Amino acid sequence: MSTGENDQMLRGVIDLLRLSSIVLLGLHFYIYCHGTVLDWGLTADFLTGMIRKGQHSPFFTNPHLMKAGVLGLLIVALIGLKGKKDTKAKGSNIIWLLAIGSICYWASPLLMHPAIYSTWNGPLYILLTAFGYILLLTGGARISRLIKVHLDKDVFNELNETFPQVEDYQANEYSINLPAKYNLKGKVRKSWINILAPFRATMIIGSGGAGKSYFIIRHYITQMISKHFTMFLYDFKWDDLSKIAYNAYLKYKDTYPKAPKFYYINFDEPSRTHRCNVIPPDNMMDIADAAESSRTLLLALNRDWTRKSGEFFIESPINFVTAVFWFLKKYRNGKYCTLPHAIEFMQLHYDDLFPILGTENEIEVLIG
Repeated sequence: MSTGENDQMLRGVIDLLRLSSIVLLGLHFYIYCHGTVLDWGLTADFLTGMIRKGQHSPFFTNPHLMKAGVLGLLIVALIGLKGKKDTKAKGSNIIWLLAIGSICYWASPLLMHPAIYSTWNGPLYILLTAFGYILLLTGGARISRLIKVHLDKDVFNELNETFPQVEDYQANEYSINLPAKYNLKGKVRKSWINILAPFRATMIIGSGGAGKSYFIIRHYITQMISKHFTMFLYDFKWDDLSKIAYNAYLKYKDTYPKAPKFYYINFDEPSRTHRCNVIPPDNMMDIADAAESSRTLLLALNRDWTRKSGEFFIESPINFVTAVFWFLKKYRNGKYCTLPHAIEFMQLHYDDLFPILGTENEIEVLIG
């Protein structure tokens, strides 16, 4: 069974093997290019002593054997590596990386030939070998990303083509028309997705970044505004969709029979937003409307109350706010019937507040 602990342990082993490979390559440079290391002042007594003890070992005396050991550790580390699968990964690129890396890695000893000796041989050998090692590491890591996708039997792929699609632009006074492209007989053809009855509802499903807004939503916004529809737009990623809607409003507002208005509400920036009265007195025809406004507001502020509907300590504050709303609606024809006035009014001491509310006969029962 695969668990997080197993994966973490596997990654630790892979990292250890890769680090061991790099350390062994550094030890190879220390032995094979010892003159260069001396010139750079990078020698260490314990390393020199260890090499002297094993100087008769073929692993130390044969540079090709040590480089093979370096490559062996790297291959074992890459076998356990699980890269992210990529359908766009090309095998030819990986082959080129491995081929060039192998040439640089194994052909670098030619630089150390006595016939072309110079002070630059050691540094160039180290650079060329390290470069080949990096290419081998990169190419080997990308092998695990390579994935072959066989779609030969799928009628919707690029090899067997797609089915013919609607290429005619079909429109009416309500339609939404989305431009599209598709592949047919080796040619990319233009088509239209004609939604002739949008009032039947449209559901758009896609993961984040799939292109829902760019390919569909923005066309809905601009086309519906151009056809003189009123729009309520919830802009989750403010202000991406709002800019599209506002620009469409500026473009088409002169075509409306009656000049439209554009409003936006942004709770993150109250100083830069349109405002409205959530308890307009003109919309309260009777006390039931005040009760509905009160219940909606308080249940929205206290989500837990929805499960306790009917309890005394839930209904009591709802009745209290209902009484305040209805009193402000009746007082001076609703001049002060706004939520800020209601909140300020409720700050009064109960000894002063309840006698005032009691002057309105319709709410006398609520405050009883």
